[in-house]
Amino acid sequence: MDPTALPFDADTMLEGLFAWVGCESPTWDRAAVNRMMEIASRDLAIAGARIERIPGRMGFGDCIRARFPHPTPDVPGILVMGHLDTVHPIGTLEKLPIRREGDRAWGPGILDMKGGNYLALEAIRQLARAGIATPLPVTMLLTSDEEVGSPSTRDLIEAEASRHRYVLIPEPARPDGSASGGVVTGRYAIARFNLEATGRPSHAGARLAEGRSAIREMARQLIAIEDMTGADCTFSVGVIRGGEWVNCVPTTCTAEALSMAKRQVDLDQGVARMLALRASSNEVSFRVTRGVTRPVWEPDAAGVALYQRACAVAGGMGMALAHQSAGGGSDGNFTGAMGVATLDGLGVLGAGAHTLDEHIVVESLARRGRLFAGVLAGLDPPDS
Repeated sequence: MDPTALPFDADTMLEGLFAWVGCESPTWDRAAVNRMMEIASRDLAIAGARIERIPGRMGFGDCIRARFPHPTPDVPGILVMGHLDTVHPIGTLEKLPIRREGDRAWGPGILDMKGGNYLALEAIRQLARAGIATPLPVTMLLTSDEEVGSPSTRDLIEAEASRHRYVLIPEPARPDGSASGGVVTGRYAIARFNLEATGRPSHAGARLAEGRSAIREMARQLIAIEDMTGADCTFSVGVIRGGEWVNCVPTTCTAEALSMAKRQVDLDQGVARMLALRASSNEVSFRVTRGVTRPVWEPDAAGVALYQRACAVAGGMGMALAHQSAGGGSDGNFTGAMGVATLDGLGVLGAGAHTLDEHIVVESLARRGRLFAGVLAGLDPPDS
């Protein structure tokens, strides 16, 4: 039976996906992420997988490794990789309630990337129900900290990827102007930075002139950092914390910055510029420390060959499958940079990721699910 003709039903899939979306799982809330892992573990176990719960570290939630039955389980196979943490804090469901209107459905994390993870699971289920054995064994790895750069899981991701021949990542489909959506064959390099300004305290009402404001220093640096943005490398400050009392000149102010570049050499130069920043005067201090970094993932022969296999599946479905390198990191940065054949952006079509308008195109659950099933069933061992 043709895997792309399997009876995927978008309405049924959406019902199951809503159960996942209803479990809010912001990265920094370990207990919430673990609740989401428990829901996914149960669904994976029912689908026949052998579940391994990998304890989290560095304050982050646990991860799940799910191995599906296969006659040759020890040969390098297919790693389906995704994350179950989201950027949305607990309580977002009040502002972004789960709902459907026509062929659109909303909810926190529904696009990035619970929808993609769910359609990948459904593809595996559909193949099993139809008795279609994948030529290669399939493992699913679900992680807990991707939205903050995967600081606690990069080693796990790279170790698991090194044991596999292919990596498929159901991050959101790339909008390409078509009803099908595109995929990702490369991603830009990304670096994060922690910033800290230190001033001198004083009473803001009685002795304002004696103080030196850490917030004022951070404001100066923020403008300087964002003004470094150019065509080759971008800089932005996304988080600022400072001050305790409005009547106190603030002693400390911290911030987090992000830099992104299409080429590693440009990111390396950007990192050097960030680390060279200094305080604007001797009366305050300013320190930049480097955070997590995602290496550039450039399309290579193995990745392009994997993309072409997916194109053949899509062509049989009457779909054109565009591809591109993309900004916005994923764990594909790690596996692609390792040289493991990686195809990203295999998830659902939608828009508004990381916002209160995050939504998916419901029909794409089934269409992209069929594509995913076809890719899984069509990846052969190298000597076949």
